[in-house]
Amino acid sequence: MRIAALLVLGAAIIGTPALAETTVIHAGAVVVDADSQPRGQSTVTVTDGRIVSIEDGFADAPTGATVVDLRNKTVAPGLVDLHVHLTGDPGGDFWKEAVEPDEWGVVVGAKNARLTALAGFTTVREAGSGRESAFALRRGTEEGFIAGPRIVAAGPPLAIVGGHGDVSGFRPEVNEVLDTGFTCTGAVECAEKVRLASQNGADVIKITATGGVLSQQGRGLEAHFSDAEMKSIADTAHSLGLQVMAHAHGARGVEAASRAGIDTIEHGTYLDEAAANEMKKNGTVLIPTLMAFQGVTERLGKGIYTPVVEEKIRAVAETARVFMGKAMRWGVPIAFGTDAGVFGHGRNAGEFALMVAQGMGHREAFATATTNAAKVLGMENEIGRIAPGYSADLIAIDGNPLEDTATLENVGWVMVRGRVID
Repeated sequence: MRIAALLVLGAAIIGTPALAETTVIHAGAVVVDADSQPRGQSTVTVTDGRIVSIEDGFADAPTGATVVDLRNKTVAPGLVDLHVHLTGDPGGDFWKEAVEPDEWGVVVGAKNARLTALAGFTTVREAGSGRESAFALRRGTEEGFIAGPRIVAAGPPLAIVGGHGDVSGFRPEVNEVLDTGFTCTGAVECAEKVRLASQNGADVIKITATGGVLSQQGRGLEAHFSDAEMKSIADTAHSLGLQVMAHAHGARGVEAASRAGIDTIEHGTYLDEAAANEMKKNGTVLIPTLMAFQGVTERLGKGIYTPVVEEKIRAVAETARVFMGKAMRWGVPIAFGTDAGVFGHGRNAGEFALMVAQGMGHREAFATATTNAAKVLGMENEIGRIAPGYSADLIAIDGNPLEDTATLENVGWVMVRGRVID
């Protein structure tokens, strides 16, 4: 009898649905998206990580709900940064690749994930890491073990042998030992490496389509991959349902990447009108990463970078102050990305001031980090606005970011997937 009773009780417990977790947020104002005027006093209800409703005024909370008092704040959608390196910190000490294990990147990444979320960025695209570190970090934040944003991870970037993204600066035998296994030569091998990245868990394919500023080689900033290689990468990725993001500085490299079907151009420093027209024709989105240029410039002349890197930083400094404004005037679609990791994590929102300084309006800048960025990720029905059914990715600030994006540099409260970050 006792065993039978226990079995009945156990079955009843198993059959009982878990109680829903509800949070009721009383907000002084709510910005639901970049296109709408702010609402006044409102109640946002979140259940099990999803936005359930937005009501006028301060509605009563149901029994058992958690109430968050933000009556003196503006609640806005969580921000999106499409280009970060959570597993690294700024500096010129490239030699650490030879002495630190990839696992250390997860430790560093856990620190930086929290800083990034506290800065108001609830979704990020991790733009290059060790073979496993970003994927482990992605799982940790998804399952709630690590405080941080939703992570869309690329893993190791695809590069040409000896190019930006490949290992360089060491003795040949050390370069060989540190090789990530993601360099490729020829269309067939490049397609194979895309498939390998997909097999290993990549959410997006990152390639280094041109030379770069911080790599230890002075091969210029023009195209690295051939047209056939880039087209093979793009076609293979798209056949697997993956987008391709391309680090690219030189104009002809930018143009070639867009023509090949690459989805986003990261940096785009020497973009000219011909490259802009190609991007506009193909719907290729520019991720300008203006904070990256500011971050490396702040470290010039301090013995941090090698001479070859310092020379490249000085060469791009002036162009970095104007190129995004030109792209905007030429009609290139733009979304928000910073290259955090080149500068200190948590400063991501400094990008807004740099975008505005190049001629972008505050409302438009806010859109680049919300609705525009969500669309780039194919997540426009999940993130980027406050609406019923969307993920509960929310921030609280003072003032109206549609009129002054500087308010986004001081975020006072953050929720990611219904979890408050503190």
